Amino acid sequence: MKRLFTVSFLLFLVVTSFAQMNPLPGQAPNALTGGFGLTWIDGAPTYAFRVRPDISFKNFGIGLDLNLEFDASGNLRKENFNTASDYLSIIRYVRYGYKKDPVYAQIGAVDYYTLGHGSIMYQYSNSPSVDNRKIGLVFDLNMDKWGFESIYSDFSEGSVVGTRLHIKPLQFTSLSVIPILSGLEIGASFAGDFNSKAGVESGLLDPKTQAFTATVDNGSMSEFGFDIGLPLLNSSVLNIELYTDYAKIVNFGDGISSGLLFNFNGLGLATASLKFERRWNSKEYIPSYFGSLYEIERFNATYNSPITTVTSKANELRAAIDPQNGFFGSLTVDVLHLLTIYGGYQRLDKNPQSGILNMRAEVAPPSVPFVARAGYDKTNIIDEKDLFTLDNRSALFAELGYKPYSYLLVSMIYQWTFTPMRDKDDNIIGFEPQKKIEPRISFIYPF
Repeated sequence: MKRLFTVSFLLFLVVTSFAQMNPLPGQAPNALTGGFGLTWIDGAPTYAFRVRPDISFKNFGIGLDLNLEFDASGNLRKENFNTASDYLSIIRYVRYGYKKDPVYAQIGAVDYYTLGHGSIMYQYSNSPSVDNRKIGLVFDLNMDKWGFESIYSDFSEGSVVGTRLHIKPLQFTSLSVIPILSGLEIGASFAGDFNSKAGVESGLLDPKTQAFTATVDNGSMSEFGFDIGLPLLNSSVLNIELYTDYAKIVNFGDGISSGLLFNFNGLGLATASLKFERRWNSKEYIPSYFGSLYEIERFNATYNSPITTVTSKANELRAAIDPQNGFFGSLTVDVLHLLTIYGGYQRLDKNPQSGILNMRAEVAPPSVPFVARAGYDKTNIIDEKDLFTLDNRSALFAELGYKPYSYLLVSMIYQWTFTPMRDKDDNIIGFEPQKKIEPRISFIYPF
């Protein structure tokens, strides 16, 4: 209990500190943003040029992202355009509606997608590596009595698919007038990864060609689950929901989670969402299997003569030989749509290397010329001292800037991200950390 309190208090401090950073507002709709800068990638200078138009009309929106990077000799950096998905990813997104609208659809980059309560898929991103951007699809229907959520992560190859169907059964009966009970919702979820490396646990890597041959391969990885939620309080100011989820990874273990979700609406001035859940897990089970860094964790192979080292999500799952219970907590705060902060932390009780941290922060006061924004993800956290060490378990983005004029932004960008490792046939066999530092000048033209 003492450790739980310490981690919860630390999460509050971390989220509060991010709120004080004045994060940069996201790009406004109907604006053309262009910029250039000098980027240091792992210590080597690269010249960067970017154009990002963002257009919105009623429920429709489209955003483009042309990112060109040149080395000191004037050669285009090949990691930007060496696959079909790199060219398609110039279309950052095409959108209809927004999350929680009756109809929401988006094609392009998928950032921080959660399925249901998050027991199967939580804060999933299809492009955590800026050098391996992908085009995916999200399509949700949210009716009063029923609906579904769905995601397809990558059109260029076998990838992650997820869906959740949910229904309020009493709304179809005469019991629909009963307070609280009439809001009972049940759901069924499925997620699977059909990438060729999804189930690989071990294999051999040719030291010359870097071609990989799997020796233990489970094939595609699939998970299904069921959930039930009951609103305990439903008012214009405060909503409280009690929920329970069950999830099963096919051919592996299963788990149950139960929690409370609090949503506060401060008369349009501020909103807050607080979530806390308890988890009971069997062996060979990982809660929120498809997480924020899943695309990086899925598979990595390196050769250290004479041994091939394979780290993979399937390998991590197989190594969970003991049942492990745990907890999860998150906090989201929005003040006048100018300040938005989010923090989420999860850990198993007895596993010293099981912590997962997700953080976002954004402040967008139009009258303030100083701007900044930040986001941070880390998995397999050992202890509190390990929370903010940058390594192959971390992803970080931060930007600090100043707007001398409304149309001009001078900023410094820091990224701790990942770059793909490839074999001679340009197939990705893993990722390695990459540090990018970029002073940038951006021009913002509203229309």
